[in-house]
Amino acid sequence: MNEIQPLKTTQYDRLPVAVYASNQDMGRAAALDARDIISRAIAEKGEANVILATGNSQLTFLAALRDLPGIDWSKVSVFHMDEYLGLDPSHPASFPLFLRRHILDAVKPKAFYPVPSQPENVEAACREYENLLRAHPADMVALGWGENGHIAFNDPPYALFNNPVWVKVIELAEASRRQQVGEGHFGSLAEVPTHAITLTIPALLAPKHILCIVPEARKADAVRACLTEPVSEDRPGSILRQVGHARVYLDVESAGKL
Repeated sequence: MNEIQPLKTTQYDRLPVAVYASNQDMGRAAALDARDIISRAIAEKGEANVILATGNSQLTFLAALRDLPGIDWSKVSVFHMDEYLGLDPSHPASFPLFLRRHILDAVKPKAFYPVPSQPENVEAACREYENLLRAHPADMVALGWGENGHIAFNDPPYALFNNPVWVKVIELAEASRRQQVGEGHFGSLAEVPTHAITLTIPALLAPKHILCIVPEARKADAVRACLTEPVSEDRPGSILRQVGHARVYLDVESAGKL
């Protein structure tokens, strides 16, 4: 049983939602559930495949997951979900670098497959990553909702619930680019790349378990919209209400407008 108890649980359509007293409690609760999923997968088939998100909203979760005992990381392959196109891999805002810094260097997983930022052939790189994902069916994805309700970099109007591909190039919405500046990853809007490679919504819904981790007051509008307004590609995160294998973790601040 999860040792961190939520203040409140509720459900929106098929989506269970738990609200925790703090960002720390929320992150640890999600990490404990992730450990159960990973350990069960290893017990059943000898390995686990996980997709991890980046961004400030994931910090307490990644820290808790990194520090939890009982995960055999030598049997875990890690994927992630998006990367800026053209960004130097050593740039402080690089998503693979973020994951290495906050969890991978410490846990040393079996494998890490970064989304490339500077491929010679972008379309070929997208298909290659899609083939990797299909060859390693994910047991779990941990993701968040952006301030405009995006998941990964599936911003409106590019967030297609029935996208025929699993990996694609998208143009970043200004809201997403401004969020990256607001989180301190870039000094100004002009420094933020305009395009990114992202896993599409079907790829993010394919894992057996979806943990959606959304703390902080700046996400309260997105949380309210995704949970209470009609399911729509205008608020991509709302699709989780229809799938049956997702759960949402909030803190008091992100749940403040529900």
